Amino acid sequence: MSELRIPLAQRMRPKSLEDFVGQEHIIGKGKILRRAIEYGNVGSIIFYGPPGTGKTTLAYIIADALKANIQKLNAVASGVADAKAVIEKAKKDKLLLGKDTYLLLDECHRWSKSQSDCVLEAIEKGYIFFIGSTTENPYTSMTRAIVSRCRVFELKPLSRDDIKKTIHRALTNKGDGLGNLPINMTDSAIDYLSEVCGGDARVALGALELAANTTPIGKDKKIKIDIDVVSECLDRKPLSVDTEMHYDLLSAFCKSIRGSDTDAALFYAQRLIQAGCDPLIIARRLIAHASEDIGMADSNALLLALAAYNAVEKIGLPEAMLNLSHAIIYLCETEKSNSVLIAMNAAQKDAVTLRDDKVPNHLKNHPSTNKDGHGKYLYPHDYGGYCKQQYLPDSIKDHVYYKPKNNGREKNMIRKKFREEKDV
Repeated sequence: MSELRIPLAQRMRPKSLEDFVGQEHIIGKGKILRRAIEYGNVGSIIFYGPPGTGKTTLAYIIADALKANIQKLNAVASGVADAKAVIEKAKKDKLLLGKDTYLLLDECHRWSKSQSDCVLEAIEKGYIFFIGSTTENPYTSMTRAIVSRCRVFELKPLSRDDIKKTIHRALTNKGDGLGNLPINMTDSAIDYLSEVCGGDARVALGALELAANTTPIGKDKKIKIDIDVVSECLDRKPLSVDTEMHYDLLSAFCKSIRGSDTDAALFYAQRLIQAGCDPLIIARRLIAHASEDIGMADSNALLLALAAYNAVEKIGLPEAMLNLSHAIIYLCETEKSNSVLIAMNAAQKDAVTLRDDKVPNHLKNHPSTNKDGHGKYLYPHDYGGYCKQQYLPDSIKDHVYYKPKNNGREKNMIRKKFREEKDV
């Protein structure tokens, strides 16, 4: 039986913080997670973020740095019995060897409440430390009991520079990487791969490995990997424009939508597609503009943008180009309003500067009505669906974030400040 071939992405998995690339916001010098690892005080945590950003890698680095055991389970394939077996072994290792155990649960959002509950006592008593790994937001996809016992860290997609470092490391490493192969990878191919992999190191290394293993050695005794080879390995058309032109075209497309120039937006969209741009990038921009530049003037724009994205994702080109063009025309032709953007920024500013302001007593989970001066909470449905009462904290009770504009459907919006106020 032939030896099992380990994928390049697995072989190149960093084994220490010094080798780890990206996520400077949590493991950079002086950052919270790095300090916790250096001081040997990492409790139960949850990592969430896109694939290929280092969630599992960080878990193994933590266990290794703390000289602890690590047991890995997958939430899809494991159940209560598997978790209990890990806990029992962890208890023995703790008692006999004084060694901690980290339970790494991949796709942890897939565990049910009963599965999650089975590890709660073990976490609380310190038999195990829990490390969850998920691509979903744990605050909405996981049981609150688990999340409340963990520190949650969000991992971001890797930057182009991070991916470049990963590629160069794989190309030069002679032990686990491709350093023993006579590879000549062009700078333009490295730039292209780092751009189109979507911040996913696993995708980048997978494409690099496929290119290295399938490209014949040339007359110069080199394995030449250029943009065409990389794009073939990714099954994606290479960009026929440089990076600067690509972003110029994308900028022109966005500004054409904002400026309601349908013809220009269609033209730049086609320029981008013909240049090899991922159509999902265009669809994502439509979703953003639907709220940023159109917003409440025509909320149907967001629905159509989402439908176009879904069509591109599920059907693909060329068929979905009709759906994409349909959405582009709609977003250009409909009336515009940036009131959503203005309201969001204003509320965000106050939320940051006034984060300690208290919720009015009558809105609290257990309201007090005796000495707060606000009176009793008024249930709007008892007054025909609306009644005037204070919702914002005292310091900003008169602040107005959303100011309707006289555009499209927004001019017909009925706001409580325009309603006939009822005496209650």
